[in-house]
Amino acid sequence: MRRVLIVGNSGGGKSTLARALGEALGLPVIHLDVLYWQPAWTPTDEATFRGKVAAALAAPSWICDGNFGGSWDLRMPRADTIVWLDMPRLVCLARAIWRAATYRDGARPDMAEGCREKFDLDFYRFIWSYDRKVKPRLQAALATHGARARLIRLRSNREVAAFLAQAAPGDGGSVLPNGASGSE
Repeated sequence: MRRVLIVGNSGGGKSTLARALGEALGLPVIHLDVLYWQPAWTPTDEATFRGKVAAALAAPSWICDGNFGGSWDLRMPRADTIVWLDMPRLVCLARAIWRAATYRDGARPDMAEGCREKFDLDFYRFIWSYDRKVKPRLQAALATHGARARLIRLRSNREVAAFLAQAAPGDGGSVLPNGASGSE
């Protein structure tokens, strides 16, 4: 594993896993939220964002986390491993609300400067509707753009913990937790 893409619903633990996996493997971490958001939650225009993503992924190795379906065509073909955090939506929603409460007075370590956490009903609706609206598009993108990468689909905290426990420098990409699927 030298180029790892982590995808899944907001609140699913993508950034947390990216940091932990980056540390375990000694790889740099690319948080797409940092590339996309400007202060006060101002989005970067699509062309500029795609340029930033392409430049970041030009590195020989990385861990990249984030949704941003408009850049799957850039990220998935470059990845040798795609980790899909397919967590239950109640878990994702609870984590997002917890995150807003925890970081409301400061910035998250995986977020662009000037983007303070807040309670956001539209964001929570996105999380709740993810399985219906985004997941089918993610599955199609995986089939179209990610077919060459090894897919690891993690559906629980236990599977994530097992995955991390098996990750070690020089593992050669053999990490696959018990109960996790490598070909979905």
